[in-house]
Amino acid sequence: MEHEDYIDLRHYFGVVRRRFWVLVVIILAATVTSGVISLYFLEPAYQASTTLMVVKKESPLTDYTSLLLNRNLVKTYGEIAKSRTVTERVVRDLGLGIRPEDLQSRIDVNMVRDTEIIRLNVTSPLPKEAAVTANALAVAFIQRVGGIMKVENVEVIDPAVEPVRPVRPRPLLNVAVAAVLGVFTGFGLIFLLEYLDNTIKTAEDVGRYLELPVLATIPSIDVKLEAKRRRPPGAEAAAQNAQAHAAG
Repeated sequence: MEHEDYIDLRHYFGVVRRRFWVLVVIILAATVTSGVISLYFLEPAYQASTTLMVVKKESPLTDYTSLLLNRNLVKTYGEIAKSRTVTERVVRDLGLGIRPEDLQSRIDVNMVRDTEIIRLNVTSPLPKEAAVTANALAVAFIQRVGGIMKVENVEVIDPAVEPVRPVRPRPLLNVAVAAVLGVFTGFGLIFLLEYLDNTIKTAEDVGRYLELPVLATIPSIDVKLEAKRRRPPGAEAAAQNAQAHAAG
């Protein structure tokens, strides 16, 4: 049984080796295509973040009940930050020229676990616009919370700053992912081609597919190389001299 497994494993290695060029072509095509698309066709996106905190201003000492209340409010405030009323105000105040729904798709609200901290992330094709929009969103959000809750209990910890590098696309990551996908695709294509190929190439194929014993094999011979090898020493030089005399 172990011998059969070894033969099968060797057969699979032989299949990959015979069509290794397929794997190379697929990987190169995937990585080059991914790199070109990432560098020249995908629009860069910049992300700016502003950090807010839910606090209680009535007392400098925060008891445990107030702490739990603030943490529960964080989830509610996260939904308010992406509400249509807030995004409409930001679009109107900044004159962004986009719909509130489009701005909502650019906003990502993260609640830091077990804290009263809310992080508002805004993505934009322009770095300055991303920072300005994030700060305007924080202002509109705080005012909206004050109007609803009748209390000012949200403060800005860190305002958004203009990002230096885009968050996407990531050419190196895209190329790495494309290379991995190319490996799987290449192996799949290799074994698919092997499955569709019903020709017999080796003596092992005769025994595997036809279940016939192999009595003998005829080796492949390079006729020109064999004739050159059997030519006596000096014969080639003599032939060249004869051609030179004939030409003279």
